[in-house]
Amino acid sequence: MDLKAAILEQHSKAQTDRIVQYVGHDKKRFNELMKVFLTGDALIQQRAGWPLSYCAQENPSFVLPHLEKLLTLLKNPRVHNAVTRNIVRLLQDIKIPERYQGPVMNTCFEFIASPTQPAAVKAFSLTILEHLADDYPDIIPELKLIIEEQWPHETAAFHSRARKILKKFG
Repeated sequence: MDLKAAILEQHSKAQTDRIVQYVGHDKKRFNELMKVFLTGDALIQQRAGWPLSYCAQENPSFVLPHLEKLLTLLKNPRVHNAVTRNIVRLLQDIKIPERYQGPVMNTCFEFIASPTQPAAVKAFSLTILEHLADDYPDIIPELKLIIEEQWPHETAAFHSRARKILKKFG
């Protein structure tokens, strides 16, 4: 399968599922999809992010060699929010190496506080911070505070994840 052509051919759940099935548990194919995502133009990045995030859920260890590039892309304010959304979606399913945990925490707190970030980015960021709080309990008060501050302005998706976190951390 020509991944770039498949991504451009159609942007649908069915096409995403076909790409995910093609990649499967094949690290070489995953790396090929990651390359398309990281080096493609804006449209390709937007479309490749969806199957990439699902492939990463199935094979979280495949993401680790690409993490630095993904985090650099995540900090780029010019990328489409679909790219940001799919990167934070996949980050919630992997064990983030210690050297990246601080920057990821900062980025997630920034996303949650931002009035311009989409609801899904904020919800995924909450989940990432929930996982990191298990290793860094010192962030729990800050996490609770930002949830309380953002609560009145947020969506049902945010409230659902925030309730879970508040219940977990009391």
